[in-house]
Amino acid sequence: MSASHPPLTPRTNQFGQTIGAALPGWSPRPKPPRTPIEGRLCRLEPLSAERHAADLHAAHALAPDGRDWTYLAVERAPDAASARAYVELIAQSVDPMHFAVIDKATGRAVGSLALMRIEPTHGVMEVGHVTFSPLLKRTPLSTEAQYLLMQLAFDELGYRRYEWKCDNFNAPSKKAAQRLGFQFEGVFRQPLVYKGRTRDTAWFSVIDSEWPALRAGFEQWLSPANFDADGKQRRSLEEVRTAAA
Repeated sequence: MSASHPPLTPRTNQFGQTIGAALPGWSPRPKPPRTPIEGRLCRLEPLSAERHAADLHAAHALAPDGRDWTYLAVERAPDAASARAYVELIAQSVDPMHFAVIDKATGRAVGSLALMRIEPTHGVMEVGHVTFSPLLKRTPLSTEAQYLLMQLAFDELGYRRYEWKCDNFNAPSKKAAQRLGFQFEGVFRQPLVYKGRTRDTAWFSVIDSEWPALRAGFEQWLSPANFDADGKQRRSLEEVRTAAA
């Protein structure tokens, strides 16, 4: 299923007031299914402590310090038992709905991310809790994992809007959002307190009318033809999108 965003042609009501475009036939969208999502390089599996906790702890332990957790609501688990307890807790959540990212080359979980703030009535959802280990960061798998959730949201479920939010000081997260094609919308001042500090939140989004072009860019970039024998990209994702435009 593919949603379409109506043209932004102004229209007026009986009082002469400008109102939004009509959505004839709109109905609430389905909630995301709690099922695996297959890609070429990775597979997204509903998070499970039994299947994923040990792999995730080992993968995150490869990082030399805890800086990857600075802008998350929790800190890196200090040991395997703590990691399992945390995964057991969040795996029970329906919203956020957490997925483990499985490297199909090794069969091991190398990170996780979640769909959250799921609003079927309005066709809006957000990707969040992005927790990628050194085995996943800045790899084609990490891009494919994001693409698979966006494809689920727009193509399979027909959502209209897909959001990305982060601490406004989290420069790597903002850069990642823009690389993936999200549009910056602004900063919400002081909406949250976490880890004993205030947070200004940067908002990004992709809407359904933008998705077809972004999807084509992802598919071209993820194609095996875009990588050399050493696995290095021939063209960046931005270059692929610019060439297509």
